[in-house]
Amino acid sequence: MLPLLEGQFRAALQGNDDDELQICIESGDKAVQTEQGVNMVYLHAGTNPFDTITQAVKAVEKHLQTFHHRDKKKLPSFLDWFGWCTWDAFYTDVTADGVKQGLHSLAAGGAPPRFLIIDDGWQQIGTDSDETSKPAVAVQEGAQFASRLTGIKENSKFHPNDSGLKNLVTQVKRTQGVRQVYVWHAMAGYWGGVSPSPSEMSRYEAALAFPIQSPGVTANQPDIVMDSLSVLGLGLVHPRRVHTFYGELHAYLATCGVDGVKVDVQSIIETLGAGHGGRVALTRAYTRALEASVARSFPDNGCVSCMCHNTDMLYSSRNTAVVRASDDFYPRDPASHTVHVASVAYNSVFLGEFMQPDWDMFHSLHPAAEYHGAARAIGGCAIYVSDKPGNHDFNLLKKLVLPDGSVLRARLPGRPTRDCLFSDPARDGATLLKIWNLNKFGGVVGVFNCQGAGWCRVAKKTRVHDASPGTLTAAVRAADVDAISAAAAAEWTGDAVAYAHCAGELVRLPRGAAIPVTLGALQYEIFHFCPVRVIAIAGVEFAPIGLIDMFNAGGAVEECDVIGDVDSGGGGVEMRVRGCGRFGAYLSRRPARCEVDGDEVDFAYDDDTGLVAVELPVPEKEMYMWKVGIHV
Repeated sequence: MLPLLEGQFRAALQGNDDDELQICIESGDKAVQTEQGVNMVYLHAGTNPFDTITQAVKAVEKHLQTFHHRDKKKLPSFLDWFGWCTWDAFYTDVTADGVKQGLHSLAAGGAPPRFLIIDDGWQQIGTDSDETSKPAVAVQEGAQFASRLTGIKENSKFHPNDSGLKNLVTQVKRTQGVRQVYVWHAMAGYWGGVSPSPSEMSRYEAALAFPIQSPGVTANQPDIVMDSLSVLGLGLVHPRRVHTFYGELHAYLATCGVDGVKVDVQSIIETLGAGHGGRVALTRAYTRALEASVARSFPDNGCVSCMCHNTDMLYSSRNTAVVRASDDFYPRDPASHTVHVASVAYNSVFLGEFMQPDWDMFHSLHPAAEYHGAARAIGGCAIYVSDKPGNHDFNLLKKLVLPDGSVLRARLPGRPTRDCLFSDPARDGATLLKIWNLNKFGGVVGVFNCQGAGWCRVAKKTRVHDASPGTLTAAVRAADVDAISAAAAAEWTGDAVAYAHCAGELVRLPRGAAIPVTLGALQYEIFHFCPVRVIAIAGVEFAPIGLIDMFNAGGAVEECDVIGDVDSGGGGVEMRVRGCGRFGAYLSRRPARCEVDGDEVDFAYDDDTGLVAVELPVPEKEMYMWKVGIHV
């Protein structure tokens, strides 16, 4: 059931005290009213939940003709590289020197960031009391809601010795191997919008507006941002000038070498529709202007959308391909970590039809670091941290990042398995959350114990309700990877092998067979499922696993071809494998020899499990693919 947009109105589904499902229609502008809605909800039925949702969204795409499905959008290339974001490292106190320190610290330990996000703290901002004075260069965390944008260029913190943003971007790309630089800005310019006062900003025709929230939102979650802005107001660029505003802001950033933007606080626009034709009209005007500007200034489709889960925006986005699927990563909130993983997985069921979900940054040195890292490895998302310089766990990062700074990204949005779709793995005391994804020649299932914390409807916040949730057991099978047949040969019988990352165990599974997994609080396990192939001439079974010390091992296998030798009655497999470290595969009998780039190499073979392991060296070239041969 998909609630729709119709004209200037947005439909939403809501429950009531009688346990009924209601359709709520709203415009967000008292001057825009109606007594009826004609096409407000689309219903679609099917037997496969994931296919059904995809088909439904594509049907709505055809009906509305205002947005595109994810598979029609260009994914920005930063997704395949490791990144660092300045937010938790410096918050709004970020400086040019701090940026360079953070990049160097990670690279020195063997995890070089190839994309950089300069988060909040780089812009010229001021409050109503000091807008005519020197633009503020730093504000306390949280206090930024009172500030407005006073210029489109960087603030004085980025001008040591008159260097500026352009010089910083040039330096980090030239000397530290950064491939892409993104910078943060709010949809309205800054948290408090754009200041109407400075003469250089007057052409954007910003005027003070006061947010009016939907009753459905205020009933669920009070918001400190909205509380602040409802008193202080927001400097809203007039929709007829927003093309100019984004165009000039992004054009300037592009001249500095910036490759894209992280556009935050997008849902604020839905609250400002009064006097502008309502929430749908204003959101669409802003979204169209944003996407047009990104297309002009950032040709790699360089945009990450944040705080934008309203359908006003999703049904208006034709180009934007990456969406934050969660609340922030909160390093100091113990209640947030299990909820974060569960929320992104379930949100991705819907959001993943529109864009590639983003799981947000995390800390590599943190009590929940492995938990977060494992989830992102199977999420199909960008992998980036917000570590303070010097605060890193490189043993963890080496499970996510290759020496060239690339990552092994899974192919789809990570989503809950079918048997988890209608469970509550955060609060039911019984369910382990299983998240599935696909690689080229196998699938991956991450299993997470998310019990113990959840959203409290009374306190209106996430809280721990069970400090000791205990251990739980679930069954995992190849069929949990819903699209695993796409990674198998045409003649696949359903047999597969499963490699458990944490346990380091390989098991061959007949069709339909399952293996148990037991996890305690904040624990995880990752299973790599590979369809069994047969080297027909030799009658030997084979399955590629991948780089078995990486979280998403199967993401390393780019090509896999079974070869036969009619004269000798033998055969083997030739693969293209990206990365370095232990490469593992299943073979039903000991191989005759193994080769890497045509040279015979040593290998280990476990007669009990059939695990073949070959050590791949660190390649000299970026994104290099080794030619790995296993002969029987």
